[in-house]
Amino acid sequence: MSGAGRGAARAGTSAAAVDRARAEGRSALVAYLPVGFPDLDASVAAAKAAVAGGADVVELGLPYSDPTMDGPTIQRAVDAALRARTRPADVLRAVEQVAATGAAVLVMTYWPPVDRYGVARFAADLASAGAAGLITPDLIPDEAAAWLEASDEHDLERVFLVAPSSTDARLASTAAACRGFVYAASTMGVTGARTTVGAGAARLVERTRAAGAERVCVGLGVSTPEQAAQVAGYADGVIVGSAFVARLLEADSPAAGARAVGELAERLAEGVRRS
Repeated sequence: MSGAGRGAARAGTSAAAVDRARAEGRSALVAYLPVGFPDLDASVAAAKAAVAGGADVVELGLPYSDPTMDGPTIQRAVDAALRARTRPADVLRAVEQVAATGAAVLVMTYWPPVDRYGVARFAADLASAGAAGLITPDLIPDEAAAWLEASDEHDLERVFLVAPSSTDARLASTAAACRGFVYAASTMGVTGARTTVGAGAARLVERTRAAGAERVCVGLGVSTPEQAAQVAGYADGVIVGSAFVARLLEADSPAAGARAVGELAERLAEGVRRS
């Protein structure tokens, strides 16, 4: 299966979640949260709260010491998770618990931790934990031979990124290599909530579909129900990260943080449906 998930999608995948949302006449809501912040149990509780609030897909972030695409909000949370010694094994345990809710769960990770763990071993353990697959922001299909092979073996989704600067040839090769959806970065730069979503996002979605992608989800910058509604007007999924993480950073307790995440998910889900 290629082209960001051509054909029928198996249950429990992000492709199936996006397709269900599409059948309901809306875009999917994708929520990112880092594992291990404010601690492991609290991060799982926050992810479950996002699902209860209306998230269709959850991205669980694997903490990494050099998150080149992450803005200051996510970096603060990831740094704290690393100081608490959050490891890939913790992420796999979190996947099991969040996947038990019935939501599609992707792990968002930079490539070095997977390479150190062992690509084939990580793919096997990821599938065993119930994950749909991986989002790999720093890995391009041309350099992903080991991951392409391992994900094929274990029927895992692979989500690669495109950006406004991507050439048509790069869009086509990425769309062909993806399983699940193509992640369209709405603007150049790092993650973070913004007052406006990148003006070129709609055009990027249009170009990516023309290059062969069946499902395109947009991230980087979405933080309000109004922005979610705007992006949902042209994308198959709306990805929100920093706004959720900010709720955890601002909360005076893990329980309060989980409640705030759930409330934001409800508001964003309303925005997505309003479009």
